[in-house]
Amino acid sequence: MPKRDYYETLGVPRTASEEEIKQAYRKLARQYHPDVAKENPKAAEEKFKEISEAYEVLADTEKRQRYDQLGFQGVETDFGPGGFNWQNFTHAGDLEDLLGSSPFFQQFFGGGFASPFGARRPSRGGDVELTVRLPLIAAIRGAKPTLEVPRSVACPDCRGTGAKDGRAYERCPECKGQGQVRRVQSRGFTQLITIGECPRCGGTGRRIIERCPTCGGSGRKSSVERIELTVPSGMEDGSVLRIPGHGIEVPGGGAPGDLFVQVVFEPSEQFRREGMDAYSEANVPLATALFGAEVTIPTIEGHAVLKVPAGTQPETQFRLRGHGFPRPRGSVRGDLIVTIHVEIPRSLSGREKELLREGLGIRPSEGRRESIFRRRSS
Repeated sequence: MPKRDYYETLGVPRTASEEEIKQAYRKLARQYHPDVAKENPKAAEEKFKEISEAYEVLADTEKRQRYDQLGFQGVETDFGPGGFNWQNFTHAGDLEDLLGSSPFFQQFFGGGFASPFGARRPSRGGDVELTVRLPLIAAIRGAKPTLEVPRSVACPDCRGTGAKDGRAYERCPECKGQGQVRRVQSRGFTQLITIGECPRCGGTGRRIIERCPTCGGSGRKSSVERIELTVPSGMEDGSVLRIPGHGIEVPGGGAPGDLFVQVVFEPSEQFRREGMDAYSEANVPLATALFGAEVTIPTIEGHAVLKVPAGTQPETQFRLRGHGFPRPRGSVRGDLIVTIHVEIPRSLSGREKELLREGLGIRPSEGRRESIFRRRSS
């Protein structure tokens, strides 16, 4: 099917001004973009592409002049071998206020932050890695710390183009807005064709005429995003949580990367963790070890009562059930294992020595034993 004349496609005379051409295109864009013409979206998409091709040529002074002189032949080199496609469309900014929230517009133009020339888009942004440090109690109770994540987002003043007001740019003369260059090398009877990133524009398809004063031409702006992180109970030290879509954003409609947060629990002087169990140590007086008693033992969450039986030997371990760490997202908890150290008195009064001798069955007349006892107790 032969192509329609571009002026006829937009419904404007050949003497139409730039503003008249723009208004005609915007009117047709409202009518034919696929999100509105839902009764036949495929046909609407083809019509939208047709009017966009016409606008691409007639809105550009140089292309329009060549078209007026030579017809379609004058502009066919501006498009690829298959003809016009969305990578050739350089006027996304003229539609942003009209179709910026449209899923169709988002798909092809990245919601206004795509390369204005439709050059190749990064498929995904980079990931961000952070470390959050929490008290050990968070491994039992869980936590919801607020993170401040540095972000680099598209500059709102230039819509990510890097050009002043989002319009002070032109198509790259090297790649003609494609973002890629095609090189042909002849080797005897064969040709080697290579396609690579345009070295002049870095693959963006554009050349900035005047840089955006807000971002200095980078198209990016630094910000801080506050995110409430949910740390579930039972997490192991050094575990990593993934938060999709909160990594580095990319211009051109590419998906943002992910945020990876490593959770580190602060070490405790009192407790050591091994899996679900916690380990600690406690000192008890000699009398407690000899005669038995109930003692208060620190736990990760507070305190617990431990019954020390009479005759407890030094370095005996006791297990307090359910005072350890839970399984991830579970209710079953490990145990607290306490090692008991018996405190030996450094000095005794005369009366205490007599009672201790009597209790141990040591007779005072046994001088040799007495002297040994004194040396050991001194």
